Amino acid sequence: MHLEAAREQMISQQLRTWHVLDENVLRTMAEVPREKFLSPAYQGLAFADAAVPIGHDQVMLPPKIQGRLLQALALTRDDSVLDIGTGTGFLAACLARMASQVNSIDIVPDFTTTAKARLADMGIRNVTTETADATDYRVSRQYDAIAITAALPVYQDRFEELLAPGGRMFVVVGESPIREA
Repeated sequence: MHLEAAREQMISQQLRTWHVLDENVLRTMAEVPREKFLSPAYQGLAFADAAVPIGHDQVMLPPKIQGRLLQALALTRDDSVLDIGTGTGFLAACLARMASQVNSIDIVPDFTTTAKARLADMGIRNVTTETADATDYRVSRQYDAIAITAALPVYQDRFEELLAPGGRMFVVVGESPIREA
């Protein structure tokens, strides 16, 4: 019961107050078990309004940021998505509920291996994971949406080449403390 109360509080006090109002996004964030994408040591922080360490000097983004990202992409069930920065795999799981296919890449092999196992354990079959460097990533296909979870110091328009006509991309640009989504 404690987890469900924390999950509901995340929705009402973090997502909604940050103007994440899309019912599909709210339902997805409520139904994907965020805590199962963290190591046991950090599961108690799954619904905290904070970035949670995940190893390799990386963090899981706060729920409100992930919610804003999902809402900004305005996904449909027919969309194919490129997720740059697999991390724990939580965002890929959310994207998979909202789109038809997700290709998730990360430069850290531990992240893609662990995320792949977590996704498989949950029966999520429409996500592929791949260890790759996004700065060198080349594919012959295009995506309807791209989610870049790491902040870029300077915007790189090369990612636009991976977007299908009419595609959407979410990226944070700048260096701390001044960044823009």
